[in-house]
Amino acid sequence: MNSSAIEVLLNLAASAALLIWAVRLVRTGFERAFGGHLRLLLRRSTHNRLLASATGLVSAILLQSSTAVAVLLSGFMTSGVIGAAAGLAIILGADLGSAFVVQLLNSRIAVLTPLLLLIGVLTFLRSSRRSLRQIGRICIGFALIFLSLDLIRDASAPLLESNAAREAMAYLAHDLASAFLIAAIFTWLVHSSVAAVLLFATLAAQGVLPAEATFAMILGANLGGAMIAVFLTLSATLSVRQTVLANFLLRGGGAVLVLFAMAQFDVGDLLPGADIAQRALNLHLIFNLGLLLVGLLFLRPSIWITRHILVEAGTARIDERNRSLLDPTVQSQPSRAFACAQRELVEISNRIENMLRDAMPLFENYDAIVAQRLRSEAKEITQVSLDLRVYLSGVRSNDDREDTSTRAFDLSGIAVNIEAGAEVIGRKMVDLARRKHTTKVNFSEDGWRELSDFHDMVLRNIQQGVTVLMSEDIGLARELVEQKEDIRDTEQTLERKHLKRLRKGSTDTIETSSMHLDLLRALKALNTSFAMIAYPLLKEQGELLRSRLAAGPNEANLEL
Repeated sequence: MNSSAIEVLLNLAASAALLIWAVRLVRTGFERAFGGHLRLLLRRSTHNRLLASATGLVSAILLQSSTAVAVLLSGFMTSGVIGAAAGLAIILGADLGSAFVVQLLNSRIAVLTPLLLLIGVLTFLRSSRRSLRQIGRICIGFALIFLSLDLIRDASAPLLESNAAREAMAYLAHDLASAFLIAAIFTWLVHSSVAAVLLFATLAAQGVLPAEATFAMILGANLGGAMIAVFLTLSATLSVRQTVLANFLLRGGGAVLVLFAMAQFDVGDLLPGADIAQRALNLHLIFNLGLLLVGLLFLRPSIWITRHILVEAGTARIDERNRSLLDPTVQSQPSRAFACAQRELVEISNRIENMLRDAMPLFENYDAIVAQRLRSEAKEITQVSLDLRVYLSGVRSNDDREDTSTRAFDLSGIAVNIEAGAEVIGRKMVDLARRKHTTKVNFSEDGWRELSDFHDMVLRNIQQGVTVLMSEDIGLARELVEQKEDIRDTEQTLERKHLKRLRKGSTDTIETSSMHLDLLRALKALNTSFAMIAYPLLKEQGELLRSRLAAGPNEANLEL
């Protein structure tokens, strides 16, 4: 291969890499700016299958990814808030939403690239508000998507003059199965069906990909897109895996059937569109629309099939919750000892997250067995936390100049705080749920919705606290502390709403008033326990004033 060919392929690969990264940039921007709102939207959308699919569609358009919707959904399904059939309806709607995203990104909105880039950079650099900075991130991402598509067009132009490229593409046009599988594998590797479909359509518009190969690769991208969520949820609960597998069977199986039909009959000319690229994108849209309509008719049969394919590994799995990750043989090696302690803290945090998922349903259907298990779990975590602190107190360095006390103190403080969070769940929340059950009262409809939404906010912050603990990402740490302030403001707002309902004399509100307020404060205290994870990291980086976040130049760091 000569140097000019290598240069062409390198430019094409770099342009495709920019496209993949830009799509991810937009998705993370939406997740950080509107992730909480999307979670609430998803949780409230299970009344009927049409509403669920519409919610999935809107969420995928905002997140630029049906996979992101599936991952977001898995948390609700794990806690039992959303059932498998409703979850499948949401994912099918998200598949259609991602097809709409491709149509939007391929439109003439690309002429706004310079304006989007300018607005995005200025907003991100000049704003001190987290939500505005994420909007800036989104604008930058859109601009880079359009820019990368232009680069792909320029980089692929020399391929039209290459005999080898023409022969390879002609082969794909006659071997649709290979084109289909190549596209599926590529989509799975880049973890973005939106980026893959845009890439194939752009190459088709340049005349690089023949029509038959383009259509086959579009269908292959649908198979690859469904594969992504399957691999990301391998360790999830049975209901999550059933839903994701059902989507894979419907979407992947449908893609194979349509590919077979296209190989037998010349249907490409029947597709609407002025050119090959637009017809390919319309095929993608029509396929996912048809998939949604068929899938909604067969939601429960699809889940029934996957329920018989997947088997829950219940009693056969060994419970290793109490297995300590602390290695006493490395206490003379501080870096390794602190790594062990950090892993133990992550394990404790994951257990508390699961406790919170299990505690909230007790307020609807009290289960004495679950309640006792949560109390026992809190006691076990108290003991594990004590063992961890004793372990950290014994960490010593052979080098007298190395200071181990600061790190040991910080990790011990985190252990104390998250232990307090476990106590909030195992004692306070469980006792409140038991009280509600024994007095046979119910929260008002508005009150319970507010408590459930607030619980979800806290759960999301706990998950981010675990991420900060593992990654020590300074940007995420700042967000975690900022969200602590949001939680405080939200709690005060919800208290005011509750008091307004009290003035109206609602019986349910009056009977559950003290429990409602106590639960709000318990959730707020739990959030504070995990927000404290961020403080040692921020203090080390000089990101804290005496009592609040410092607003220095780091506020404008380009965390892309």
